[in-house]
Amino acid sequence: DGQIFLETGLFYRGIRPAINVGLSVSRVGSAAQIKAMKQVAGSMKLELAQFREMEAFAQFGSDLDKATQRLLQRGQRLTELLKQPQYSPMPVEEQVVAIFAGTRGFLDEVPVAEVTRFETEFLAQMRAKHGDLLARIRESQKLDEATESELRTILEDFARKFS
Repeated sequence: DGQIFLETGLFYRGIRPAINVGLSVSRVGSAAQIKAMKQVAGSMKLELAQFREMEAFAQFGSDLDKATQRLLQRGQRLTELLKQPQYSPMPVEEQVVAIFAGTRGFLDEVPVAEVTRFETEFLAQMRAKHGDLLARIRESQKLDEATESELRTILEDFARKFS
């Protein structure tokens, strides 16, 4: 229950669904999310809202400090991560591990154009080699310390080998 604001500009830039996260609201809020999703995506809405604001501002300024550059780069990667092909639902446990990769900095060194490939290959590896971890997230609906630590180790290894 709430309101979703769609933006034509986002749609034409290939960002689909073209949801303005800064203006969209939910009365149900996080009650509809599993704990694991809240844990990994908690800062994402704010990061994306700041990114959209700075993105508009950055068009007019050439001297951007390092923090602003990092914010813009992270925002570009998170935006790519959230793109989803039509008719392609994703299990919540896969959403959790993909968003974990983005919000915890594992995509920060990946070129923006390669984010989708990183996500696709990472999720394929998770399904093939770490189905037990995905099942644990699906069943417990949270990330405990052991699961988060294991996921970090898997991502560190995957990111190091990704090319």
